[in-house]
Amino acid sequence: MAMADRPLTSYIQPGRQPLDIAGYERAGGYAAMRKAFGMSPESVVEEVKRAKVRGRGGAGFPAGRKWEGAPRGADAPRHRYLVINADEMEPGSFKDRLLLEAAPHLMIEGIIIGAFAVQAETAYIFVRGEYVLAMDRLSRAVAEAEARGYLGADILGSGFSLTIHVHGSGGRYICGEASALFSALEGKRAVPRTRPPRSTTSGLWGKPTVVNNVETLCCVPSIIERGADWFLGLSRSATEGGTKLYGVSGRVNRPGLWELPVGTPLNEIIEQHAGGMREGYEARAVLPGGASTAFIMRENFDVPMDFDSVGKIGSWLGTANILVLDQKRCPVGLLRNIEHFFAQESCGWCTPCRDGLPWVERILTALEAGEGEPDDIELLAHHVDFLGPGRTFCDLAPGAMAPLRSGLKFFREEFERHVSERHCPWHDTAEGWA
Repeated sequence: MAMADRPLTSYIQPGRQPLDIAGYERAGGYAAMRKAFGMSPESVVEEVKRAKVRGRGGAGFPAGRKWEGAPRGADAPRHRYLVINADEMEPGSFKDRLLLEAAPHLMIEGIIIGAFAVQAETAYIFVRGEYVLAMDRLSRAVAEAEARGYLGADILGSGFSLTIHVHGSGGRYICGEASALFSALEGKRAVPRTRPPRSTTSGLWGKPTVVNNVETLCCVPSIIERGADWFLGLSRSATEGGTKLYGVSGRVNRPGLWELPVGTPLNEIIEQHAGGMREGYEARAVLPGGASTAFIMRENFDVPMDFDSVGKIGSWLGTANILVLDQKRCPVGLLRNIEHFFAQESCGWCTPCRDGLPWVERILTALEAGEGEPDDIELLAHHVDFLGPGRTFCDLAPGAMAPLRSGLKFFREEFERHVSERHCPWHDTAEGWA
């Protein structure tokens, strides 16, 4: 793709420091902000709706529709907030880190435009605690924007005022759930809240709050500057606009991250951009969007990587950071590692998640150690149901069950071998543990 067609990464200079505010402006930065201030908030929302931007944090909800749900008008509640979820703790995901560290002013400009669209006076960037460099660069970018008059009271004479705070997370996976994030920001235990009401009605401190992902907001400046039609033209999908950051990890030749048109086929991403599998390895399946998505098997590797297409084959695009499972890695062992993570990260607020996830982990650990029993496979299947959608307070446990549910479907024979052979067949090779 030409640089002009890469709205997310065109400002990024590999191996160099991120652009300061002067460099960002010379490259065209903050022009979209000025254009937005010449529009009405409703017009900005409409343009983002037309661009068909679906939330890049994993849920895939259309950003423009979310913004449209924020109350507006003279009788709308005050104060209003925009919260940026940069608590990137989904195993296998690393796309937001690139944008936070390498293009902080793109993030700031997207926040200003988004806050103007929903008429939020305060924005919080809720950053994963381990992202120390990102927090440092974001804080510097905020200070530069404040010095330029792009933040504060009556920005550029527009009548709009905004304050941005960079907030370091305590480092729990549950903080990525919007209402638990609010609790953490308010200085409380990070646990999810009941719904309704929606956060656009009652969120942070009981006030209207819009939550967006880092990548979602980084799409906004180019949409406003160049228009929704241009953004739609970047995509290879009929249902979504723009480009997407796709990541690949596993035994590929070039693990990494690429900005590509939405709808780029999975096999093209693996073969052309990740360089295919390393010698001696074959891709058997992938988790297409982090550890809380269902496996896609090799026969479906031609799927376009957009939300609707991936959904039709029984998985979810999620963060579009692809974890590749090869034929020399034990799928049961991989699932044990995943469930270990989710069991540790449960906030403990509801019984099925708090007690069920450790139980799942123990069963998988026993299977890997050659101590599994024939009933264990059915017991795992029971937990997939018991911890599924609608059975728990939030989506952490159902997300943890997505790879297990598909693993039991596609790798049933491997589970049975763990029981019948009384050991993990992959333990015979060092690669099975890698």
